[in-house]
This record gives sequence, structure tokens and C-alpha cells, in this order.
Amino acid sequence: MTVAITGGTGFVGQALVDLTVERAIPLRSLARTIPVKQRGVEWIQGDLGNRASLDRLMGDAEYVIHIAGQVRASDPAEFETSNVTGTLNAVEAALGAGVRRFVFVSSLAAREPQLSAYGASKLRAEKIVMASGLDWTIVRPPAIYGPRDKEMLDLFEMATMRVVPMPKKGAASLIHVGDLARLLLALSEGGADVTSRMFEPDDGKPGGWEHRELALAIGASVGTKPWVPRLSEGTMMLAARIDRLLRRDGAKLTPDRVGYMAHPDWVSRADAQPPRSIWTPKIPTRKGLKATARWYRERKWI
Repeated sequence: MTVAITGGTGFVGQALVDLTVERAIPLRSLARTIPVKQRGVEWIQGDLGNRASLDRLMGDAEYVIHIAGQVRASDPAEFETSNVTGTLNAVEAALGAGVRRFVFVSSLAAREPQLSAYGASKLRAEKIVMASGLDWTIVRPPAIYGPRDKEMLDLFEMATMRVVPMPKKGAASLIHVGDLARLLLALSEGGADVTSRMFEPDDGKPGGWEHRELALAIGASVGTKPWVPRLSEGTMMLAARIDRLLRRDGAKLTPDRVGYMAHPDWVSRADAQPPRSIWTPKIPTRKGLKATARWYRERKWI
């Protein structure tokens, strides 16, 4: 089989590349910039706005895993361009190429689209996939962590300084990027129990991670016991404005992100777990956090 993916140079995409290379599965990936180390992957230069590149990507591929998308943006319109229009372009190219299976990586944020422009864009993208006529599966991952991740890196950095601010209340599920990559590859082959289904995978922890519990677990991974102040939504909005002043377009804490961070329930639903016959999480989160912290330290990220 040939698997075609978008977002092969991103955080999740690189984990999927690792897995397919390890298993000697032919892989073709779209990328704005082709990596120097090509690792036996067939790279197609382009992006989700380039239909010719998408046509080359899909080619004779049997399975497509659509990962690429915008996670944060200074302008909400960027979510529409990347996540909605980009997904539409990928779906149209897959239909034109006669692709058999289409797996779409969405987000738990799509469950509450009123909270953020990001979540709303992911929900609109999901609707495009569901209406496509393709043999589809949608995955809504919770917070993803692991080597190469830059989104949760700030929490590890703060833990080394012994203070990890968290939202006032709530809990969230987690999943290691390696476990997510295994799930995506397993879903690509399809089957009656995964076709036209939406899944919310996680690390197997019932009820997810209460925010303070997660902060302490990250602290333990770097060898500290941090103070965990609880921040109101108003305080987080103020922090987002300060982050924007300091880091401008590189700000990670945007008002859009505060909208969904303040929501108390980002726990994956027990009734939306993937079938145990094809996938179960293998990486215990405390162990995964320690390995991630070690990876960061080895590369002097923390």
C-alpha cells in the first residue's frame, strides 16, 4: 500500500514518518520545504492551497491521512484558509484521484466551536469530510505531547522554574504522539468498525488529568515540584495581551486559545474511544512525560 499524508514535517507528521519508516511502509508526504534528510519518503513540495501538488500527492495512493492545519494564528482568518479551505482542497484532490480511504486529524476543540475560531474551523472541516462521499474516519485528539512538540514546551520550561500556572478549574485528556501515530496508521486500512466514525482517543486515564495534577506530573518529569497558581479567564486574557506585546505574531497564548483553555472539560469521551481490536494506548503518560523532558534536555530546549 501507499500512504499519502499532509503535514509530514509537523509534530504529528514526523511521528507518523518515524513509524512508516520503521515498518517499511511506502509513504508520500506533502511539505512546503522538503527536508534535507528524506528518510526514504517521497516528498511532494507544496501546500494545501496548491491543487497541482495535492494531485501529485494523492496520485495512486490508497490511503490519505490529512494532518496539516493551523493550530494558532494572529488572525482568525488564517484558520479558515488553512483548516477549512485546505481540507476542502485535500478532499477534492482525493476524490479526483480515486483514493479509497481518508483519515482526518481534527481536534477536541471542534466539540465546542463557540469557544474559539480554531475549534469552529475544525468543525467546519469535519463537515466537509463527512459530506465528501469518501470512506472517512475523523480523529479528535486531546492535548498531544511528545518529542518535537513546541505547544506544550512552555509548561516544561515553567516547571523547571518551579511555577506552572493553570486554568482555575477543569481537566483534560492527553495522548502521546507515538500512540496517535499508531492509531492513524491503523485507521488508514479502514473496516466496518471505523468507517464513517469519529474517535476521541486518549492515554487511557479515566476522567483525564485535572490541571494541577498535570502540572505536578510535568514538574516530576523535570525533577521539580512546582507551585501551581490557578488563573481566571480574565487573568489569562491579560497574559495573552502581554504575550502578544512581547512575541507579536509568535505569541503562543492568544485570546483565541484562552477561549478554549478556560473551558473546564477537555476530557475524551469514553464512548468515543477507538475499537480496542485495532488500537490501545501503550505509553503511560508519566513515563512519556519523563521521556519527553529527556528529549528536550538533550537538545537544550529546556
